Amino acid sequence: MAPIRGLVPLHRIAPAILFFRGHRVMLDTDLALLYGVETKALNQAVRRNRERFPADFMFQLSDDEAASLRSQTVTLKARRGQHRKYRPYAFTEQGVAMLSGVLKSPRAVRVNVAIMRTFVRLRALVDSRSELVKRVDALEEKYDDQFAEVFRAIRRLMAPPLPAKRRIGFGVKGP
Repeated sequence: MAPIRGLVPLHRIAPAILFFRGHRVMLDTDLALLYGVETKALNQAVRRNRERFPADFMFQLSDDEAASLRSQTVTLKARRGQHRKYRPYAFTEQGVAMLSGVLKSPRAVRVNVAIMRTFVRLRALVDSRSELVKRVDALEEKYDDQFAEVFRAIRRLMAPPLPAKRRIGFGVKGP
């Protein structure tokens, strides 16, 4: 889909959707960037309207989750004051929807529409994958052992990709 009047296109929003505690969430920093506000301002608006953000709409990452996130994204910079002092907040789909009522700007509304469309697309992808798995299961039960190898190959193709293993450091080649 095309971007909404110069805003971030849907394919750029999807990578900002992460999976924490069994929920698809977006972090406060990513949302602030999309909305064109500082993270501090976004969090301040949320604090002023805390009753709109129950635990199933928004939660703060634990120390371990924040450390894991930091090690994955390498966010630290060398100078003082260049990294976060506080753990990030994660907003579920419902929390993101609630943000449009808290951040009252035309841009916030347009960005929310784009984010909601991305969440819907991700949900559709997950649903279509599970439907495909059901169909393969039904076919596998229907046909005999001669197709067993074909079904194993199909299942390998349908499996989610394994996380890439990055090697850190320099490689040494043998003589």
